Amino acid sequence: MGQTTLDSVGSLSILQPGKGYRFSMEPVLLSAFVSLKNPRRIADFGAGSGVMGLLLARRFPRARVSLVELQEALYRLCVSNIEGNALGARVEALQLDIRKMRSELTGLDVVVSNPPFRKPGTGRISPRGEGQCASARHEKELPLRDLCMSAARALRGRGRFCLVYHPERLAELMDSLREARLEPKRLRFVHGRQGLEARIVMMEAVRDGKPGLKVEPPLYVYKDGTDEYTQEVSEMYMV
Repeated sequence: MGQTTLDSVGSLSILQPGKGYRFSMEPVLLSAFVSLKNPRRIADFGAGSGVMGLLLARRFPRARVSLVELQEALYRLCVSNIEGNALGARVEALQLDIRKMRSELTGLDVVVSNPPFRKPGTGRISPRGEGQCASARHEKELPLRDLCMSAARALRGRGRFCLVYHPERLAELMDSLREARLEPKRLRFVHGRQGLEARIVMMEAVRDGKPGLKVEPPLYVYKDGTDEYTQEVSEMYMV
């Protein structure tokens, strides 16, 4: 597995790679963005070390959560983090290729994902274009269209798909969602501070939902002129 570090996120203790793919704040923000009041079945597609799914398990104590991760080393970290946070009764880790899933996960209330933002050949990439960082940042193994189709297959009717993405690809995201019969319903832009352009966008889509998109007020990460989180973001870390 290589060198790992033990980090805290709210009440969770998370093992993650010392080098390679390490989670940032996107899983924390997206787990707070999920709006369904009492989901019973949740899956995190491309779970990494499992932090987002575990945050949702803490937030929804009656839900069963599946952490779906293809890469062997990250899958093993998911297993360790489930055990380390005593959530084995409600959370499972599955080493699966999301694109090939059919009957393994169906009828879900919520699917969440923090997928690769960038197309191959754009932006920064790790040396030789290989490893966990390359897979995490670029659509090297999971194109956006395939992710949306896979989420739609796993969801029940009117189930929710929540994901975080890059604002410059918002039009492409909405096209891919609708192609998969996932209707965009809620959108929120995330800004580092007031006056700065959006860094990411969070989207909720509903399987076979009716048209009608709600654009929520922007989320600001830092207080003006400081490196301190805003109150809203600070509260997201208190799960």
